[in-house]
Amino acid sequence: MELGLIGLGRMGANMSRRWLQAGHSVVGYARHWETVQALLDDKAISKGAHTLEEVVSQLPYPRVIWLMTPVASVDSTLQQLIPMLAKDDIIVDGGNSHYHDDIRRAKMLKEYGIHYVDAGVSGGVWGLERGYCQMIGGEPETVAYLDALFKTLAPGIETAPRTEGREAIGGTAEAGYLHCGPNGAGHFVKMVHNGIEYGLMAAYAEGLNILRHANVGAHQCDIDAETSPMEHPEYYQYDLNLRDIAELWRRGSVVSSWLLDLTASALLKSPNLENFSGRVSDSGEGRWTVSAAIDESVPAHVLSAALFERFSSRGESDFADKILSAMRFEFGGHLEKPAGK
Repeated sequence: MELGLIGLGRMGANMSRRWLQAGHSVVGYARHWETVQALLDDKAISKGAHTLEEVVSQLPYPRVIWLMTPVASVDSTLQQLIPMLAKDDIIVDGGNSHYHDDIRRAKMLKEYGIHYVDAGVSGGVWGLERGYCQMIGGEPETVAYLDALFKTLAPGIETAPRTEGREAIGGTAEAGYLHCGPNGAGHFVKMVHNGIEYGLMAAYAEGLNILRHANVGAHQCDIDAETSPMEHPEYYQYDLNLRDIAELWRRGSVVSSWLLDLTASALLKSPNLENFSGRVSDSGEGRWTVSAAIDESVPAHVLSAALFERFSSRGESDFADKILSAMRFEFGGHLEKPAGK
């Protein structure tokens, strides 16, 4: 199959490589020609385009155009593409758009006879090697038409042990891609996937932090009115090797996972993680997941806490902490202790 790929960042470029390896043809476009030329030289795309018009002109009808652009660029890119496209052309948004936008865009494009598919893609920078899990929303006929593209990106059934009894059900899920429902369903499932990811990451981070401080009882604590004394310092006398513990848990433990694999790799490279400040960004999916939970009246304690912790990591709790400290001083004359004390 031939397709146009708009957006050639780390994800897009590796997806193109995977398509090319399977015999598909990719016309690549990025805002800077240097990016396109580099991928042409690396044989990561079949053809390059200087403009969106060149992308469209090099594709057979019906044209398939896959977007891997930042969320903020999707609407402007669509507005540029619409005049160049014709009835039955297909646009796939493979980024992390909000599912509300998918519903709106699908309705708008339908007026022009253009089909729209939302594909939530998970796999990160490892996708070229491991494959990409895909959560897809759109019209059944359109999704079926694109099956070869989805199947090529997917990890494949052999990448995980088969769930007992799954052979009687069939379907594409165990291959690593799934048509989840109508427009918006793909990005809705990917949204919740990323919300869960926040919670899993927070659980590992908090647990490892508890282990890191397991030797607090071996250090003399300040004896003053501002410090709550440790009741049993003898219980906290352990100098634990987090690098080895993370490696240990990867084998036979119920908390083993790919995220733990990556954590073990990071700790092996830098046991104290000196190269990281601890400022954790959020790209939106966690917020949207919590918002959906509120709309559905569904409790999401862990996911909400994980999201708020990311806000805190970026200093958004600093003023609230100052308020707390100021109140303690006002009602009790409590002085702040120096940092690290």
